[in-house]
Amino acid sequence: MLIKKLAIAGLGLAVLGAAPARAADVVTIYSADGLHDGSPNWYQNQFDAFTKATGVKVQYVEGGSGGVVERIAKEATNPQADVLVTLPPFIQKAAADGLLQPYTPAGADQVATEQKDPKGLYLALVNNYMDFIYDSAVVKEAPKTFAELLDPKYKGKIQYSTPGQAGDGTAVMIQVFHAYGSKDAGFDFLGKLQANNVGPSASTGKLTALVNKGELHVANGDLQMNISQMAQDPNIRVFWPAGPDGKRSTFALPYYVGLVKGAPNAAAGKKLIDFLLTKEAQATVTSVAQGLPVRKDVTPTDDAYKNLHKLMEGVTIWTPDWSQVLTDLQADVAKWHQVTGS
Repeated sequence: MLIKKLAIAGLGLAVLGAAPARAADVVTIYSADGLHDGSPNWYQNQFDAFTKATGVKVQYVEGGSGGVVERIAKEATNPQADVLVTLPPFIQKAAADGLLQPYTPAGADQVATEQKDPKGLYLALVNNYMDFIYDSAVVKEAPKTFAELLDPKYKGKIQYSTPGQAGDGTAVMIQVFHAYGSKDAGFDFLGKLQANNVGPSASTGKLTALVNKGELHVANGDLQMNISQMAQDPNIRVFWPAGPDGKRSTFALPYYVGLVKGAPNAAAGKKLIDFLLTKEAQATVTSVAQGLPVRKDVTPTDDAYKNLHKLMEGVTIWTPDWSQVLTDLQADVAKWHQVTGS
């Protein structure tokens, strides 16, 4: 199942798979999970403030990073969503497939050039990084290397979300390629890891609770989501394993936002994107969502911001070639299925 669930903000009940309700005073956002985690959470705070300021209610539909894009693609002849928020490479796929329309929101000049599509189809909304998590109640020390994850003690205790369906799962595949220096070596590792892997998961977010309960000992995630989940899942800890060269690394995995082509309420969609990119909204990204603001003129000073930077000390940040990732994605996912038997 690609769409994990529906979560409705400010409206009544929706049924999984059904078209969202439409009204002139409603804006619909399809989003990858993470920014609606916890209570309070950044999305709900901003949606409530947006409705108070504009009178427009927000209908929120949540799913896996690839799932929300697939749903928009299926609805292309009768669009239901106004705004899309998802992770790379799925935002790039949505753009390449003609599912987005150009829009330059207010405040876009404060977002770094490399975080904006040259054609104006999307831009970063919240900065984030891929990571892994472990159960600190059982695993007393974070695994130092990817190779340690092959230890038989982890048999049936590791799970990562499915590449090609989940943005975070795709990120695992990309990170392994980087850590091992080539796709062939990366696939060799992933094939060996399958001996300990529980199996596919279309969503990353649900793995956290399984790690917290000890059903899993290690899983994948992303920094923003995992730190925000610690309040309700106190046993989880984040880590970044090293590759054969002994270096720990990760890459930025931002939440990107774009305006859906043929959006039923494009005017409200533009207003919502503008609102989420205001200095006021961005200033609370770290303290509420445990993410990092994308605006260059917003630098938090709170403890959450300091904690995120401390966690990442000694971790090298690199940048994937997302256009190449997208070009290779179908073949890489097919190869992943082949080597893992999933």
